[in-house]
Amino acid sequence: MVSREQARKLALALPEAVEQDHHGRPSFRVVGRIFATQWDEQHMNVMLDEAGVRTAVHSDPETCEEVWWGKRLTAVRVSLCRVDSETLANLLADAWEGKAPARLRNR
Repeated sequence: MVSREQARKLALALPEAVEQDHHGRPSFRVVGRIFATQWDEQHMNVMLDEAGVRTAVHSDPETCEEVWWGKRLTAVRVSLCRVDSETLANLLADAWEGKAPARLRNR
């Protein structure tokens, strides 16, 4: 189990990650690009590519579910009461890497 505050700290631990409001919800961004949102008290949406979403859901369907934006698979919704901190940190790092510029990824 990961608390909402622990999830926030994991997201903000990534290089140049910042928290900003996104339609009334906290979002986590790198250079202005959202890599995760705290959807509600129990869930975090992590913006992975389609392959990453499918892998996460396949690996742990009790913890992860697909998030669709129209016809596009855009994120994985992670149940904070089921996920461990290492798994969430890895998912966040993958999402961050997909949004961060090369100058940050190549550090």
